[in-house]
Amino acid sequence: MQVLSLNTARAEPMLIGGREVLTGIRKRPASGALAVKPLGIEGDEQADLSVHGGLSKAVYAYPSEHYEFWRTVRAQAQVAGWEEPLAWGAMGENLSLSGLLEGDAYIGDVLVFPDCELAISEPRYPCFKFNGAMGFNKAVKMMSQSGWCGFYLAVRQPGSIAAGQSFTVRPGPREVSVAEIFRSKMKGKD
Repeated sequence: MQVLSLNTARAEPMLIGGREVLTGIRKRPASGALAVKPLGIEGDEQADLSVHGGLSKAVYAYPSEHYEFWRTVRAQAQVAGWEEPLAWGAMGENLSLSGLLEGDAYIGDVLVFPDCELAISEPRYPCFKFNGAMGFNKAVKMMSQSGWCGFYLAVRQPGSIAAGQSFTVRPGPREVSVAEIFRSKMKGKD
């Protein structure tokens, strides 16, 4: 399991559905190691703290294994070319990870990095800003139906993280997975 990219963004205005909204969803890969503090990664901002950020949602991780699906869907929606790559951070994630999917990620599991520890706290529930970031109006619905939501992390041990680092998972109570919680909450919301 590995961090493929470490991504951050400052909150900035974005035009969505004809109105300007403040958002930190446009994450871009950062170079080098960045500090991880209780409220998130150095240089990263969240615009709406009622739904993003805080102690339990300090860091957002997304499995890289889903990126090909989103690249293809964006091409089908004609907002990107068929061969156009989707840059890391495009899902709004801080950590683009390989090797850990929602069905294998359990609430309370701890991701152990060389210099910090992050605990899985809850799934990410997409909002209208995800449609804006993807460039088409069905992105939220597609994330809801696929269950490829990624997950939020709470900082258990502050430190630093860099792209390229490997991590291990220290199992928590293993009572419920991110995928199970997400499916339960999204049932009937399509």
